[in-house]
Amino acid sequence: MLYSKTAVILLGVASSSVSAAPAPRSCVKITDADILNYALTLEHLEDNFYRQGLANFTEAQFADAGFDSTLYNNIRTISSDESAHVSFLTSALEAAGAVPVEACTYSFGVTDVNSFLVTASILEGVGVSAYLGAAADIMSKAYLTAAGSILTVESRHSSYLRATIDQKPFPQPFDAPLSLNQVFSLASLFITSCPESNPPLPVMAFPVLALDPTTPAPVTTGNTVTLQTPEYTLQPEHGEPHFYAAFIAVTGPTFVEAMPVEGGFTVEIPEGFAGQTYVVLTSGNEGVSDDTIAAGPAIIEISN
Repeated sequence: MLYSKTAVILLGVASSSVSAAPAPRSCVKITDADILNYALTLEHLEDNFYRQGLANFTEAQFADAGFDSTLYNNIRTISSDESAHVSFLTSALEAAGAVPVEACTYSFGVTDVNSFLVTASILEGVGVSAYLGAAADIMSKAYLTAAGSILTVESRHSSYLRATIDQKPFPQPFDAPLSLNQVFSLASLFITSCPESNPPLPVMAFPVLALDPTTPAPVTTGNTVTLQTPEYTLQPEHGEPHFYAAFIAVTGPTFVEAMPVEGGFTVEIPEGFAGQTYVVLTSGNEGVSDDTIAAGPAIIEISN
């Protein structure tokens, strides 16, 4: 790691919560079973999210929030889809002789129907980027096709939910892929603990990076926003602090300078990004890898 971290680093959950013996990705060969269990970890999270939401909020509460029975029933369908994904991945792992991970315990921070729908949209967007990013690592053509069939459904979920909360359903022509560790860094924010019996996953969480919640909406190209580094400070091992914000895209990252301020960094939103956008802090501006990421990803909803 290129950095020392001073003060306290809040990771949302330590990587040991995912397994009894997590292994850094650079030290372990990624197998198809690892990727399926990684996908199953995400599907468990989504499955539990929707089941908790439907248990906590009735159709009448959706109506009181301004949403009709069609939306409520479609949420039930999405929930059923996520349960089917869990069952499918569990069966695939068992058929391959691998041990499937079990569900963890979660804290989603949802307080009402509106925050439930906003969180649902974010999770579906992360799911799309997760499957897209993992596709290159899947060796089996059968597993790749299966993952692709889930990806397309997650994408439809995402578009439907974005439209429901008055966001553009398809804001850009390409979706952004995220690496295993980038996705796990986001998922870990919702995980409080996992069964010790779960097989280890070759993932780790980067320090938390978050858009300042007081940022005025909408965020557009050219705006300057603050990315918070909650309760920790990034310091390079040598020299003056110099960090970049890398905005993730399928065509490669776009780098802008990250200017240190109290509690984080300010960055300017570059051209070419719209919708649910991911940004990480890096040590340089030549590439993004596990070795150069200092924190993140943060999620920014960009309007165009």
